Amino acid sequence: DVFDVPLVVQLTDDEKFLFRGLTIDEVYQNSLNAVREIAAVGFKPEKTFIFSNLDYMGGAFYRNILQFSRQVTFSQVKGTFGFNESTCIGRIHFPGIQAAPAFCSSFPEIFGTRKDIPCLIPCGVDQDPYFRLTRDVSVRMKHKKPSLIHGRFLPALQGTGSKMGSSIPSSAIFMDDTAAKIKNKINRYAFSGGQTSLEEHRELGGNPDIDVPYLYLTYFIDDDKEIADLADGYRKGEITSGEMKARCIKVLQDFVGAFQERERAITEQDVKNFMDPQFPRPFESISKK
Repeated sequence: DVFDVPLVVQLTDDEKFLFRGLTIDEVYQNSLNAVREIAAVGFKPEKTFIFSNLDYMGGAFYRNILQFSRQVTFSQVKGTFGFNESTCIGRIHFPGIQAAPAFCSSFPEIFGTRKDIPCLIPCGVDQDPYFRLTRDVSVRMKHKKPSLIHGRFLPALQGTGSKMGSSIPSSAIFMDDTAAKIKNKINRYAFSGGQTSLEEHRELGGNPDIDVPYLYLTYFIDDDKEIADLADGYRKGEITSGEMKARCIKVLQDFVGAFQERERAITEQDVKNFMDPQFPRPFESISKK
């Protein structure tokens, strides 16, 4: 909405199949579920095209995969990703599939045959090696180098040094958690930066820099003054660990509850519209420049 530009979302179901040991049916169903979740965040099909690699492979997209693949040697991907002689060939070939959406010519339905439209990629830092390689190759393919915005991961509930994952339910707040489950997880598992007793906390204050409820609030509260006041009050002992947790619980319950309500409203037709490359999108003038 801010930039008023097309958004293209790649669902790497093939990567999940190759790297995580799931079945084709499982990864594809996960992709369809992901479309509903993306829609529930607030994106609109008029400006958003979401595609599954399993569905979209072919045409201009596959041509760019081939062009990219011919520019990259096994030695390069071995050094970048740590592949070895026992790595399956699907994994070795996958960097080309991940790179192709960074090139506007992969989507002629939106961008026509243009190669001069830059791409901005928001991603986790764990995806950075793919796109560093993409930047190296893009000029040789006569495309602009993509730019990246690295997102920060939420810490695990047990603290920044702990592992977070779907296999550890107590490690995170999930978007299908109930309000009661969110409250229980924050109260029981969220690492506190407070002192061991209320008296000590009032005297010495807490450390918001390691307090997980506070760290979560920095992601979900937009008001910088409120965030600063929470940190200041916590350090002075004016805000207790219980009060910080209570504020976090309320914010997360509201956020997750609103998301779940929007997700329930997403229809099968909405999912099809997002995944239809021919769905009317108001960017026809871009493809003709």
